[in-house]
Amino acid sequence: MRRYVHSFSLILLFLTMTHATSRAQSGWKQHDMDRPRPPVVTPAPPTAPVPPPSDALLLFDGTDLSAWEAHVGGPGAWTIEGDYMEVNRRSHQPAPWKVGDGYFEVVPGSGDIRTRQAFGDIQLHLEWAAPEVIEGDGQGRGNSGVFLMGLYEVQILDSYDNPTYADGQAAAVYGQYPPLANAMRPPGQWQTYDIVFRRPRFGAAGQLLAPARITVFHNGILVQDNVPLFGVPLWLQHLPYRPHADRLPLVLQDHGNPVRFRNIWVRELPETLPEAPADAYLAGITLPANVLDRYVGRYGSWEIRRDGDVLRMHFFGPLWLELVPLSTTRFTLKHTAGMLDFDLDEEGTPRRVTFTLGGVPMP
Repeated sequence: MRRYVHSFSLILLFLTMTHATSRAQSGWKQHDMDRPRPPVVTPAPPTAPVPPPSDALLLFDGTDLSAWEAHVGGPGAWTIEGDYMEVNRRSHQPAPWKVGDGYFEVVPGSGDIRTRQAFGDIQLHLEWAAPEVIEGDGQGRGNSGVFLMGLYEVQILDSYDNPTYADGQAAAVYGQYPPLANAMRPPGQWQTYDIVFRRPRFGAAGQLLAPARITVFHNGILVQDNVPLFGVPLWLQHLPYRPHADRLPLVLQDHGNPVRFRNIWVRELPETLPEAPADAYLAGITLPANVLDRYVGRYGSWEIRRDGDVLRMHFFGPLWLELVPLSTTRFTLKHTAGMLDFDLDEEGTPRRVTFTLGGVPMP
């Protein structure tokens, strides 16, 4: 849970305008204790840390916090200049948390930490453990948080037999979405978060083009399913979107509890898909019905038939795929990289056909 506020006047400025927005999005008041809590699902037992994939950036290797630094001012340490939100201030101070045997631990009161590197769209793997000795209850028990881009929080909390408001328990998108299930292991055991985060998109004039989206697996169980965020979640409020940088650091929160972390890695995701070449879809030609009829028949295990002015090819099961003629000797499977090359006799009747997929001959 976010404890920090940049200024009380800023809360008063946005509280009224964002209260209606947050309630309209979910139908529930923020932190409503009457909101149904998610069902308890018992996850698989914890395992040893799984090595990261080859393209992952390791943010903690079990020995030091060199990938992290102190985050001066807490997660709320942003400023607003006009219509722009600035959260990317560097402290250049070492991360003040304690490193143990393969893990690091929050030092209560020392402040939050943040990655030295900034990120946009990512897949994040993070393992954490609430203190084995139970102290406190509700939001005061095993509380921390992971803030994507330093702004968008996935809650960390000991929610094992520990009632609290639904949108503030473990794996909630804080203040917005309760998890689909309470997948907690007991305190002291390692929990895993696997998070897919897509940053918000802003236009050249600062307008919101697409909201941030988050998917979360808690201990292997889907608990947030590509949910759109309706602003920046804060305690008792939501700030409306304001444009910010495309890449910002991750932040881990000091909420006064000695929560432990290990095996943290991130994969940067492509923010745009490769554009197809202009000639990806080849223009077909029109062949008269009497010419199309020449191709009808069986070719080994394949069969071609005519449906009106379209040829279709049967491979297996119920599938009859449309053929698009590029010439009298070459056809393509519509919307695919499949290509059929016909060997014709002197009268234009096919004698045999060669089928390739992406240039690779198919049997």
